[in-house]
Amino acid sequence: MKQLITSIVLLLASHAAVCQQQIPAFGDISKEELMLTNCSFDKNAEAMVLFDSGEFRSTNSLPISVLNERHVRIKILKEKGLSVANVHIYYHSFNDDEVVKDIRAQTYNIDGSGNIVVSKLDTSQIFKKAINKRYSELTLLLPEAKVGSVIEYRYSIEGSGNYRWYFQRAIPVKQSVFKVDFPIEFEIGIVPHTMLPFKMDTIKNPGRDVYLYSMENVPALNDEPFMLSQEDYLQRFDARIISHNPFGFAAGRTYDRTWEDVVMMLMADEDFGEQLKKNVPRTGELDDMLKTIKEPYKRMATIHNYVRSKMDWNGYDNIWASNGVKSAWKAKKGTSGEINLILVNLLQDAGIDAHALLVSTRSNGRINRNLPSSRQFNKVMAYVEMDGKKYVLDATEKITPTRLMPLEVMATDGLLIEKVETNKWGWKVLWDEEEIYSNAILLRADIDKDGVMKGEAVITSTDYGRVLREPRLKQGKKDFIEYYFKDHDATIDSVFFENETDDSLPLVQHVLFNKPVTASGGYNYFTANLFSGMEKNPFTADNRFSDIFFSYKQQVSIIANFSIPEGYAFEELPKNVQMITGDTGIVFTRMASASDNQLSVKISIDFKKPIYITEEYKEFKDFQKRMFNLLNEQFVYRKK
Repeated sequence: MKQLITSIVLLLASHAAVCQQQIPAFGDISKEELMLTNCSFDKNAEAMVLFDSGEFRSTNSLPISVLNERHVRIKILKEKGLSVANVHIYYHSFNDDEVVKDIRAQTYNIDGSGNIVVSKLDTSQIFKKAINKRYSELTLLLPEAKVGSVIEYRYSIEGSGNYRWYFQRAIPVKQSVFKVDFPIEFEIGIVPHTMLPFKMDTIKNPGRDVYLYSMENVPALNDEPFMLSQEDYLQRFDARIISHNPFGFAAGRTYDRTWEDVVMMLMADEDFGEQLKKNVPRTGELDDMLKTIKEPYKRMATIHNYVRSKMDWNGYDNIWASNGVKSAWKAKKGTSGEINLILVNLLQDAGIDAHALLVSTRSNGRINRNLPSSRQFNKVMAYVEMDGKKYVLDATEKITPTRLMPLEVMATDGLLIEKVETNKWGWKVLWDEEEIYSNAILLRADIDKDGVMKGEAVITSTDYGRVLREPRLKQGKKDFIEYYFKDHDATIDSVFFENETDDSLPLVQHVLFNKPVTASGGYNYFTANLFSGMEKNPFTADNRFSDIFFSYKQQVSIIANFSIPEGYAFEELPKNVQMITGDTGIVFTRMASASDNQLSVKISIDFKKPIYITEEYKEFKDFQKRMFNLLNEQFVYRKK
């Protein structure tokens, strides 16, 4: 998606327009809102935000007090929309950096007499949970919420000099208003990430800079196939305090950090940098394993596999070792931060030049390099460069072999953390040109006079092709067969596997099957596109809001041989064809030939890029439509 990234300091004249939104006071609700039955601009909406109002402000100049205030009203339209009545508030609770206060919430319904009934939230319906040492979550369970209800809540967070405002959600938003209100001694930076138009209004208030930004009738952002984090594509503003000059000259305090500042802070932090200095004791078992291994890659892989076999991940992703690496190592359990900092320690102790690498996984979204902050990262991994190759190791993930980058960070950026004075810290592009998703299908089938095709498919899944299939295989072969081989109207007679326990080799699947061919008017039809995983086109939407993020290059091939009964002949075969996108990013080839009652088909698909941006979607969609039509084109035969 093309985004406007230019940083602006309280000046957005190009988008300026008058906007005098009137947000109702808390509790001031109309029957019209309660009588709504659908969203006027999204008839399928399960719920709709009637208004979402936020304010980023400071009440005074000295001492500084920053408030992030929120006031929301939501209409529940369908049963599936009831989840909005569970309100989650995440905040940075470490050292009371942020404090949630002034919580009010209530639900509105209409009784049988047409009266508005108000059900107020009480303290027993507010639950606090420490996510980890640094972050906490408040959950508000709105009472008496049901289809037709309107819920309303407001709260403020005190202490943060940063605020991210979302105009857009997973449900449609009728009105969203964001207000910035600071004394003129503050310099405020605002970075918009928007494609949809917004309005701006300047409010006159002596001694203060007050700006109002708004959007109306904002469509829901729905999940799209091969989408990165949804948050990356939500219409939003990032706002932060850059500096404070209370006496009107440049000697004030700056709040603007650089990435070097972030690295220095992390290296000094007791839950991060100090943990890298700890001496994590090697076990006798690991020592015995390493005694005979001299080759550096094998030593690295041995330690990586040892840590992930011994450590139990508790399900929490973060960058910190809040309980200490030694405690986690002793307990054999911890967060991803604790486990992977242990991995870095043990690699370094074994003579491997390993470093801590901060990453943002696919589910967490892209890093904005213009906003230096450790809060953008949700995970730390181990990083090693060896013999010209980059290795990124995650000991919480049990499937990906050491030689492959974890899929959740492939084609992203990572920040290597090291002492600033060494000049080793900095950004790393997490990409390996040689690592691909590969599936090769070798198919041999005979069709009898009753129109039943019987044969064997041998599917060879290599690199990420194997990585993506292996978790389902570990759930059980029955589940694997149901997921990958039941979409073809075929009866699966048996499946057996090669290299099931050796992740250094491709996963080979032998599928014995039978299925009827289609018959009509004396003609028989079948397709060669069997068991490829590419039977249905996922890119059929006319428009797309997000980039297509595969995160890997892809190679898919089908080599198929079919025989038909004696006394039958093939009709004219579909033409041999090769298609290439304008940027040569995708190449599709199909070749077919027939001799007597034998048919040979060769199909290859090569995706040479891991990402296709929204501006490329029209060409990509048109290409995919033609490609899937060719993939599923029928071969026709009949009795002579």
